[in-house]
Amino acid sequence: MPHEKESLHIYAEVVTRVAERARRIRLASLRMVHAAGMGHPGGDLSCADILATLFFHVLRLDAAHPHDPARDRFVLSKGHASAALYATLAEAGFIPRAQLETYMQPLSMLNGHPDRCKVPGVEANTGPLGHGLPISVGMALAAKMDRADWRTVVLTGDGELQEGSNWEAIMAASHFGLDNLTVVVDRNRLQQGDTTERTMTLEPLAERWRAFGWDVVDVDGHNIEALVRAFAAAPRTAGRPTCVIARTLKGRGVSFIEGRVEWHHRVPTDAELAAAVAELDGSPR
Repeated sequence: MPHEKESLHIYAEVVTRVAERARRIRLASLRMVHAAGMGHPGGDLSCADILATLFFHVLRLDAAHPHDPARDRFVLSKGHASAALYATLAEAGFIPRAQLETYMQPLSMLNGHPDRCKVPGVEANTGPLGHGLPISVGMALAAKMDRADWRTVVLTGDGELQEGSNWEAIMAASHFGLDNLTVVVDRNRLQQGDTTERTMTLEPLAERWRAFGWDVVDVDGHNIEALVRAFAAAPRTAGRPTCVIARTLKGRGVSFIEGRVEWHHRVPTDAELAAAVAELDGSPR
């Protein structure tokens, strides 16, 4: 049918465009961590496809008017993945690309954790885990009270869900019927030092969210088309917030980083950076 073919063509264009943005976010974030001598490259790489999908297809944002009252709100609760967020904001035009070279330097606006008072496009100061989701619940509740149609999307780490404040927020979101709130869990199954399941078991994760009154979508977090469809379907049920569990791979895109817990907080050497850039630029692995 012509309609189906047209739809497939549109999705193919979206996937190609967003995938290229994600590749550039990965490259930029790795270069930033290498230059700074500190950072969290594993988590930057795992969430790049999610960030690219949100900023370049889903969210209603305008870099020329970062404080537009009608804008959608995005909160990076896993604030230690700041390099990926800053790279995304530069791609989207919120900050100059040259600013990325100052990452974590003294007096730079680009701190290790995002600062809403310094960086356009940052909605909340995050870094201490467990804060971003409660803040986002407050944002979504404010929109409901104002009868506004903007929505809030928050990206959490999976290890971050071991923080009790998150579950208080999850319960509150359901109680207040915040169907304008979407949580994306970067489910890469690794946190600082070990796997999430050996540190503090999260499974059955989807069932736990459902038990708190949420609609849950489980997707491949590196499948851009699946991510687009999941975000387009939210809210799935009126009066219920949505959780998108995005199954990802820590270090996605760089073979020697993928699935390695030590790259949660590790800096690539000059040789490792060159090898990573070669892979991300399309050289054979």
